[in-house]
Amino acid sequence: MSTAPEPDEAAEVRARYARRHAADRRYSLLEPAALLASQERQRALQRAFRTAGIDDVARVTLLEVGSGGGGNLLEMLWLGFAAENLAGVELLAERHATARARLPEAVRLTLGDATTAPLGASDVVYVSTVFSSLLDDAFQQRLAAAIWAAVKPGGAVLWYDFTVDNPRNPDVRGVPLTRVRALFPHGRVGARRTTLAPPIARRVCRLHPALYTWLNALPFLRTHVVAWIAKPPLPSP
Repeated sequence: MSTAPEPDEAAEVRARYARRHAADRRYSLLEPAALLASQERQRALQRAFRTAGIDDVARVTLLEVGSGGGGNLLEMLWLGFAAENLAGVELLAERHATARARLPEAVRLTLGDATTAPLGASDVVYVSTVFSSLLDDAFQQRLAAAIWAAVKPGGAVLWYDFTVDNPRNPDVRGVPLTRVRALFPHGRVGARRTTLAPPIARRVCRLHPALYTWLNALPFLRTHVVAWIAKPPLPSP
């Protein structure tokens, strides 16, 4: 009996991104809802570092898996990371090229599949809205294993993604915290809900941007989480 070949999830990811409209104005920071969500996420990331006891990131090494067009790594520079301590790996060539044009040369960027590319070892591995675009469970698990291996003992995975499905977009699926914990079973997960549901945010911001803050005070309307997934340090000799 012949068996169907396993799906090439990396190729599927390329196809899903190709179906997305690159110039979708909903994600432009000139749109109030997108800007407010970005600012909220930045505050949540800053809080995650401070909660972990990191108040100076200048000597912290960080790798972003799925570094896209470099926007998140630019934010890390704004937070105080040294360019030579930042790295990114990206699957899509056009997004990798955009990041290379935007970021300082000292930021190390790799084009390739993070499940097979050499990732080195970093204090923090950042993964933002990546796993929600992966629909194959086995590929998710392989990527999580590669990410975990790239975290130094005593370091952490810094995670940002949404937890609920989008019924209008079959190319993504939510990643609930139960799945996050299953992907990183040896990590200590601390998470905080953030980001007003984007469809709601866009509607209310058309009325007045201040409504974003009011509605975001209701935790059940937040669709994303920022999680700090700590890796245990090496045992003392």
